[in-house]
Amino acid sequence: MPPPAHWFFGDQLGPHFLDPRDGGPARDAPLVMVEAKSVFRRRRFHRAKAHLVLSAMRHRAAELGDRMRYVRAETYREGLREAVGDADVTVFHPTSRAALALAEDLERVTVLPARGFLVPHGDFARWAAGRGSRRLLMEDFYRGVRRSHDLLMEGDEPAGGRWNLDHDNREPPPRGAATLGAPAPWRPDEDAIDEEVRRDLDRWERDGDVAFVGRDGPRLFPATRREARAALRRFVHDRLPAFGPHEDAMLAGDPVLAHSLLSAALNLGLLDPAECVEAAEAAWRAGDAALASTEGFVRQVAGWREYVWHLYWHFGEDYRHRNALRHHAPLPDWFLELDADAVTARCLGTVLAQVRDTGWTHHIPRLMVLGGYALQRGWDPAAVTDWFHRSFVDGYDWVMLPNVVGMSQYADGGLMTTKPYTSGGAYINRMSDLCGPCAYRPTERTGARACPYTAGYWAFVHRHRARLAHNHRTARPAAQLDRLNDLAELLREREEAGDGPP
Repeated sequence: MPPPAHWFFGDQLGPHFLDPRDGGPARDAPLVMVEAKSVFRRRRFHRAKAHLVLSAMRHRAAELGDRMRYVRAETYREGLREAVGDADVTVFHPTSRAALALAEDLERVTVLPARGFLVPHGDFARWAAGRGSRRLLMEDFYRGVRRSHDLLMEGDEPAGGRWNLDHDNREPPPRGAATLGAPAPWRPDEDAIDEEVRRDLDRWERDGDVAFVGRDGPRLFPATRREARAALRRFVHDRLPAFGPHEDAMLAGDPVLAHSLLSAALNLGLLDPAECVEAAEAAWRAGDAALASTEGFVRQVAGWREYVWHLYWHFGEDYRHRNALRHHAPLPDWFLELDADAVTARCLGTVLAQVRDTGWTHHIPRLMVLGGYALQRGWDPAAVTDWFHRSFVDGYDWVMLPNVVGMSQYADGGLMTTKPYTSGGAYINRMSDLCGPCAYRPTERTGARACPYTAGYWAFVHRHRARLAHNHRTARPAAQLDRLNDLAELLREREEAGDGPP
């Protein structure tokens, strides 16, 4: 009997998804990929994200040649039927619940265990069950991953004697520097496939089939395995040494700093997380990168990325609707449209422009500038999650649901984090060069020069004072409300400002 055809989703593009070992597709199995336009009809994605995903899918199909049946259809169902009829099909565990439900609903489709992650579902389930009533802390999970994969270990102990080197990786940007001065990141050269994708997207928009947000400039992220490997080598050899100390910093003129920019390639499946962390560890062991920088990168990939992936499945579909703070305000049009030019606050305007122009910012602008503002304003966490999913080139349902509902918006009431992550302007001022030329002052809460983040922070604390007063990590600011002699004025000004651009 001939082997069943194997179906790839558009985020399963690396060679590890073709490996026949451990139940993978046979070496002579026919291969299928479906480009479903309905995906782009359902959500208004960032134009650069649509371009990257379609470019990566079409590049992979071109690489596999006659072995790959690449079908352009309205829906996955229609495309799969056109490709294989009623024949048997295998597919690796998809990365979203919607895609998994589709695969399980289709007759003659066998779902194989997930690939592209370090920790199998069963291993996480056993770890979570072993926690009993204790919280599923990322730090504990991360240490287990380090041990089981022998990452940055010296025998049974962590390299350097400490598991967590975050303290060494929280420096503000160099004073007076416009850029970090790190070597430039790898960037691709577009080709005929990129041109074809852009023409198709233009036509779809002209015909009114789909609509996008953001700008689609030259492609900035890998769309092939070869490009992804080149980007990984550039980061490890040239940028990893500078990564750690300033990974939480922000500079208006240097949005990428020394970050790896590998998340999009990882989430497309062009890179395997094991090869990324192993390459970083090899650089450290060769003396080419400091332990703090290496541990910071390993923590992002083998810690946080794995943790978020498993929490997405562990918490279940109801997690999407968590809203512990009862935030229901809609996202304003200026935010939905990425209208950075309408924003006066320099930090928010700068970051929103980065999203508009590239579909990417690093984790601190996402958490403290974009997410922090949404949290302070009481925007609906489900709508904020959808916005992040649509607006970022590396955004997928499994990525953004725990990151936004849990980490950014505290909508799960503390299942992932011990406190809400938001701050006044002082944090942004300390960790960036964004406040100096701004029309607002981070130290002022009221008046024409009041910082929207400083005023917004205290309005948030006031709104949730009862909850925050009973959390040992937020009890102090809740108590400090009584010492704010301008609180009534602050709240009045916040109310009058509404949800116009700050």
